[in-house]
Amino acid sequence: MATWKMISFQDAVSPIMEQLIMFHDHTMMILIMITTTVIYMMVSLMMSKINNRMLLEGQMIELIWTIMPALLLIIIALPSLKILYMLDEMNKPLITLKAIGHQWFWSYEYSDFKKIEFESYMKQVNDINNNEFRLLEVDNRITLPFNVKSRILVTSYDVIHSWTIPALGIKIDASPGRINQGSIFMMRPGLFFGQCSEICGANHSFMPIMLESIDMKSFMNWIKKF
Repeated sequence: MATWKMISFQDAVSPIMEQLIMFHDHTMMILIMITTTVIYMMVSLMMSKINNRMLLEGQMIELIWTIMPALLLIIIALPSLKILYMLDEMNKPLITLKAIGHQWFWSYEYSDFKKIEFESYMKQVNDINNNEFRLLEVDNRITLPFNVKSRILVTSYDVIHSWTIPALGIKIDASPGRINQGSIFMMRPGLFFGQCSEICGANHSFMPIMLESIDMKSFMNWIKKF
């Protein structure tokens, strides 16, 4: 989860998030290289007293600074397109979870099982324990098994919401009258937190998301409780 003064990404839990972090580092490396080169050229021009009043054109340098940006854009675009494809890929999910946004809470349905649906509200400050996080804890958390391909269907009952868990690299808009889908694949157990990432009203920041990743045996025992 995010902590104070944290300027990096949260630890990746899914292969998608790992790819997103690698793409971010790849792009930042290119940006730093371009910025350093431009700053060096600007400082050199300001500090140097050497000039050539007869220089009217330089076709070679014009050719270079036309081709180089195109090549850099291709280097950035290719991994970006790969990640976009991975985000939309849906290959035989084992479990389907449906998330519905309301003002201002989430409700969930496990479509593969009968009558498993519940609402998830943020815990009030008076109800949280010493080992729980303020504004992030919910009364009914989502539970999914790790190392299992899952699908999430996201929609909204009233206004536009956004179902987001940064550690999973997943962010899906919840629009009224429309169902958007995404894939979830967690590589380890744990608790992962998120919040609505769309300005959906006065209590927009008070509808957190809490996902618990457990093994398949524990998940089946959890299902049987319903």
